[in-house]
Amino acid sequence: MQPDHNITPELVNNRDSFKSPFFDRFTLRTAPQPLQLTDDIAKDFLFPTLYNNVSCAIGIFMCSYDKAKAMLPHPDMRPVRMPGGRAVVIFSCYEYKEVLGMKPYNEIAMTIPMLMGKGMDIPVLPLVMKAFKNFGYHVFSMPVTSLENQLRGTRIWGIPKVVERIDVVVNDSHSTTTAFDDAGREYFRLSIPTKGTKQHFDETGHLYSMLNGKVLKAQTRFKGDFQVNKNMGLLWNKGRKAERPLLTIGDSPRSEMLKALELEECAFQTRYCPGMEACFDLPL
Repeated sequence: MQPDHNITPELVNNRDSFKSPFFDRFTLRTAPQPLQLTDDIAKDFLFPTLYNNVSCAIGIFMCSYDKAKAMLPHPDMRPVRMPGGRAVVIFSCYEYKEVLGMKPYNEIAMTIPMLMGKGMDIPVLPLVMKAFKNFGYHVFSMPVTSLENQLRGTRIWGIPKVVERIDVVVNDSHSTTTAFDDAGREYFRLSIPTKGTKQHFDETGHLYSMLNGKVLKAQTRFKGDFQVNKNMGLLWNKGRKAERPLLTIGDSPRSEMLKALELEECAFQTRYCPGMEACFDLPL
């Protein structure tokens, strides 16, 4: 999908597309004031933002703990520890086909699972147990195809969104997401299997971000049936080579931050869902 730099004054009239038991959980409201997008255009969005008919392809990879820690913008943020001096990076590739009040767009969330505040660094468990109330995710980069969405992300949540071309191609075996920099150079390609073990997710999580020197926390929720592939042996097998790497990092200034993480070749886990429901709320 090519970047969309057009911003129109009106909200998309698509409220009727969000009628299901999942969306009925939420009471919609506006922010304290409309969001100024341009000198002439301000919009009074409803929150939480609702997403319907979302294709989602996720790759979870091990990386250097120290390099991941350097990506976090606040000293009280620390990555979830994994064995062997490692942390985890999650690449979540979305096709948002229906967005409340907005046009469709594509997005790649590049996140580090993390703990907020002081405390013990217990390896692995914060990823799988809900008891860690200070667990969440930090987005260190988020390419999107929509300027309007980029402005929302940076001005409301402080999420480092950039407008770029993002292509998604799905065939019988894989969903492949490719991102291109401003010069048209491919710098990110992730190919996720569309087959696996079926697993239902109905999850609530939190994103931690920084805006004007302040840590923000925002709730995200999603529901869907995913095809999941796990590679638990990687916990004790650091640096294993992949027969067919799912992730390819190209040569571009945009790829330098990804190379700096010292990502491992083998995916720790992949997930694919062709049509999930989700929402994202205002920050606390």
